[in-house]
Amino acid sequence: MTVVPGIQPEPLEPEVRRVTATVSSEDRALVFGALAAGISATALIFYWLAPFSGLLGFVVVSFLMFLAFYAVLVWLDGDGPAVRDRIVGAIVHGLAALLLLALGFVVAFTFIKGWSAYTHLNFFTQDLTRAGPLEPLTTGGALHAVVGTLEQIGLALCITVPLGLLCALFLSELRGGFTRFVRTIVEAMTALPSIVAGLFIYATVLLILGFEKSGVAASLAISVMMLPIMIRAADVVLRLVPGNLKEASLALGASRWRTVRTVILPTARPGLATAIILATARGIGETSPVLLTAGYSAALNADPFHGPQVSLPLATFTLVKSPQPTVVARGFGTAALLLLLVLLLFVIARLIGGRGPQDLSNRQLRARARASARDLARFNRRHVPQPILPGVNLYAEQLPPAMSTTSTTGNEEQ
Repeated sequence: MTVVPGIQPEPLEPEVRRVTATVSSEDRALVFGALAAGISATALIFYWLAPFSGLLGFVVVSFLMFLAFYAVLVWLDGDGPAVRDRIVGAIVHGLAALLLLALGFVVAFTFIKGWSAYTHLNFFTQDLTRAGPLEPLTTGGALHAVVGTLEQIGLALCITVPLGLLCALFLSELRGGFTRFVRTIVEAMTALPSIVAGLFIYATVLLILGFEKSGVAASLAISVMMLPIMIRAADVVLRLVPGNLKEASLALGASRWRTVRTVILPTARPGLATAIILATARGIGETSPVLLTAGYSAALNADPFHGPQVSLPLATFTLVKSPQPTVVARGFGTAALLLLLVLLLFVIARLIGGRGPQDLSNRQLRARARASARDLARFNRRHVPQPILPGVNLYAEQLPPAMSTTSTTGNEEQ
């Protein structure tokens, strides 16, 4: 800046920087104002200007009107880049909020519709053997469907987890033309319709091999649906393991199998648990493969190797088609049980998966601190100077026994 003699320069105003890491009260006012304007304009259109109706349409139009009003308000207060940034942020957060709202609506609607069924204890302890279409909700339950689902998904996991893990290790650790072929087949199988998997097991296991409809056949069909999801997710997780860990293990002389067992799998354990969760979520809600391979039974069948065995999705599909309100309530009750079962399996998988090798819990951190304190105390005791006793040659004590004896003999000869 050039200063002219005799003229005082004007003081520069301090630059006001906008903090983008936090949400200010002005931003909240803009969001709530645009939301109120969007809902009001949508209500005016639906109930006064146009013959529109429906909750879904009201929500979609309200979101579009909110974006329009929010863009106008932001444009009045900012420049081009800030306007584009805030509008894109509003679109992303708004879509996320709509998805969460839809998920919450589905879960709440299922639990509300099935509330009259699972408030009775017999719903968890009885099957539908004695429950006819006109029986009240105090008779019958979903025990047979819960047992069938647990057995079928358990058998499917016993088949899917070892095969999926071995195939994922093959794809991630080996290179070649055959691995690319296998990866292509796995990616193609992820889009396989569930009815095709059921027809495949029905044609091969039931018709050709002559087995009867049972829980094992249903678990085989579910495994066909779970296996590609398990392989793809586990393959991605295993390829994320840092290469320097593998190289360090191999450089120390470990074999490839020992490296996989002691380095790769422990490092990828939380991700593998997530892969199992994704595969379980795909297989536990299948209906058409179970209908083709396991059949339907209103009685409890705890033997998955013989006789028809129903699952929770199949029981829900069958019960909600009835015109009787009590039967429909049982169907929504079984759907609520399926949601709770998926949540329980998710919690168990996370507990089994645990944390990563470098993510220690609070208990593990405290145990490490106590071990470090014990080691430090032991090192300090080892380096504490010992008291010097009269008549003791410290230099002779520090020498090896042979040298100490030689020096003593030489002194006596002298």
